[in-house]
Amino acid sequence: MICGDWILTKIELKPIGIVRCSLTISDNIPVQPKFSEIEGEIEIFEKYNKGLKDLEDFEYVICIAYLHHVKLPVSLQSSTHWDNEKHGVFAIRTPRRPNPIGLSVFKLLKIEANILSVKNLDLVDETPVLDIKPFVPSIDNRETKNNGWIKGRF
Repeated sequence: MICGDWILTKIELKPIGIVRCSLTISDNIPVQPKFSEIEGEIEIFEKYNKGLKDLEDFEYVICIAYLHHVKLPVSLQSSTHWDNEKHGVFAIRTPRRPNPIGLSVFKLLKIEANILSVKNLDLVDETPVLDIKPFVPSIDNRETKNNGWIKGRF
């Protein structure tokens, strides 16, 4: 794959932390964080602790995770929990993606040392965390008139 003037063959990402919670892959995992009341922790690895400075002042955090339980390869079209029609993988929010990256918004309950206590979990125990960002409503929220095939379902 050509990207600009260089050839991209591989991307290496290192986890910054890990999810600690009661959810296992055999559980009925919530389909979206908004529908979850599950609490748990995100343990940030020691070398990244300084990166947590000032995060405690935010109500929500965005968590980017590697969905390590997804079996590859995946189908590029799939049905969802909300209908039986097949949709393109980039038009649905399935964890079964060509690059199994998850994006979740969690309520931040507290931070103690390198442990973030969060609510609204939709990730299983031991999920590798790739990044944490503050959720900023004035930046992250968008008014929208077109929600594609999912319009009117929520």
